[in-house]
Amino acid sequence: MDSMTTATTGEPRWLTDEEQSVWRAYRDATTLLEDHLDRQLQRDAGMPHIYYGLLVQLSQAPRRQMRMTGLAKDAKITRSRLSHAIARLEKNGWVRREDCPSDKRGQNAVLTEEGFAMLRRSAPGHVTAVRQAMFDRLTPDQVRGLGEIMRVMAAGLEPEDTGADLPWLR
Repeated sequence: MDSMTTATTGEPRWLTDEEQSVWRAYRDATTLLEDHLDRQLQRDAGMPHIYYGLLVQLSQAPRRQMRMTGLAKDAKITRSRLSHAIARLEKNGWVRREDCPSDKRGQNAVLTEEGFAMLRRSAPGHVTAVRQAMFDRLTPDQVRGLGEIMRVMAAGLEPEDTGADLPWLR
């Protein structure tokens, strides 16, 4: 019997009223936040939030490049979704792919100067949108608590088991 069922009845462990309320608030808030950030970035930079995140990751990597598999893992997305996103970013001239010198089967994504310039132009508007939508609404204690909660959730959903069905392994 799995941990989601009760030992005596075999029934699922249904959410309590409070848990249901918290779940719905979480779902609504994360959906609305992602939509808010997507709309802001589409309007100001012509890209969705996921693409912006990829540019940020590349900007912070040594030599502004990362192996595609590592980029997918850090972005928590499937390799096929990453490949599609990188193709779109390449079309804009913001990223280019290069063969990985240490593994002829691998590829690196490299942030171009044009991509870095786009990131510099779009970052002020993005950080303002994040701050207004999230951090300006929370007390410092709430920010710390939210951070602790999100780290616990992420750790529980990203097991050490390399055979786990995680997005970047698909």
